[in-house]
Amino acid sequence: MPVLVMKFGGTSVATLDRIRRAAKRVGVEVAKGYDVIVIVSAMSGKTNELVGWVNETSPMYDAREYDAVVSSGENVTAGLMALTLQEMDVPARSWQGWQVPVKTTSAHSSARIEDIPPANIMTKFGEGMRVAVVAGFQGVSPEGRITTLGRGGSDTTAVAFAAAFDAERCDIYTDVDGVYTTDPRVSAKARKLDKIAFEEMLELASLGAKVLQTRSVELAMRYKVKLRVLSSFEEQSDEAGTLVCAEEEIMESNVVSGIAFSRDEAKMTLVSVADRPGIAAAIFTALSEGGVNVDMIVQNISEEGRTDMTWSCPVDQIKRAEAAIDAAKKSGELNFDDLIADTDVAKVSVVGIGMRSHTGVAAKMFQVLSNEGVNIKVITTSEIKISVLIDRKYMELAVQALHDAFELDKAA
Repeated sequence: MPVLVMKFGGTSVATLDRIRRAAKRVGVEVAKGYDVIVIVSAMSGKTNELVGWVNETSPMYDAREYDAVVSSGENVTAGLMALTLQEMDVPARSWQGWQVPVKTTSAHSSARIEDIPPANIMTKFGEGMRVAVVAGFQGVSPEGRITTLGRGGSDTTAVAFAAAFDAERCDIYTDVDGVYTTDPRVSAKARKLDKIAFEEMLELASLGAKVLQTRSVELAMRYKVKLRVLSSFEEQSDEAGTLVCAEEEIMESNVVSGIAFSRDEAKMTLVSVADRPGIAAAIFTALSEGGVNVDMIVQNISEEGRTDMTWSCPVDQIKRAEAAIDAAKKSGELNFDDLIADTDVAKVSVVGIGMRSHTGVAAKMFQVLSNEGVNIKVITTSEIKISVLIDRKYMELAVQALHDAFELDKAA
């Protein structure tokens, strides 16, 4: 039988009633003739509670034991979902990561999936099991230890299973009914998209849209897995939600598909650093080794052999960046006057595959911001994205103005 993957996030399985509601949706797909692989997250709030217990018990915890504890939330949900389906006379069985097995690297708390052999689950499907309820977010290392995939890892689990089992589709059930042109809480004119290209979704996810985890979109794009994002709280239909698919499957789209934003940005400037070959490598190697996720980079014009280097990073990584740069200075790799952090900034981005074949998007974006009195601090671009760093107090104004200017409330 064809295989369908259905993933339910924490809010979709937060209570026994919600688990029953999710199980009914699974039952509908089984009745259509699918063998279903259900990927479940921990019940809403449970992972945070488990992480809190670990931190309270051992602030300098052993990452292997951290994974053993925080992965348990998904085990509970998987068992409850399987029991609920059994009560509905749907043959179901729960599976933990090591039972499948979901083979991962040994990087505890941020492992990557290396292989998902389908043999075990397919054998059970052949014996009459109709639903495999798999604990998301977890796997097993080469050493036989439980691993976890990092926050949002259940999305990645779902897409990886869809690829491994050649599933017809991967449905991601969450608390929103699809992918919007921007966050509806910021712009009342935000419109739900029927379809969005993998590349656009990847950019939106990486730029702050929290509908899908970035790694899951990367996997879906690589293995051409059709993703559907839909709400677990609304009536189900074949047209529900947003389909994330290949660009070729979208007949018409706006030049700009969405406006993404991130409030939690910081702008850091290294003042008066030596302008010499290798200086950029020295700075950003130090930041990389310090675990700092650098986004935008700008180097100022050199004067008398000195220059300023500016970059953006998540605001919660400022201390890491300062420690990495100070260590590089003490070791003699860097010589500079000051390191300044501006924590009162936000990133706003316009995204769209139509930008490849249409000119003037950047000019329009900058003119709109100018008309609203918004000063741009840093700019970065790619083939289908333009991002700017602005004062945080203007973020919502900028998003609303750009959404209106590119008429994203109207379909193509």
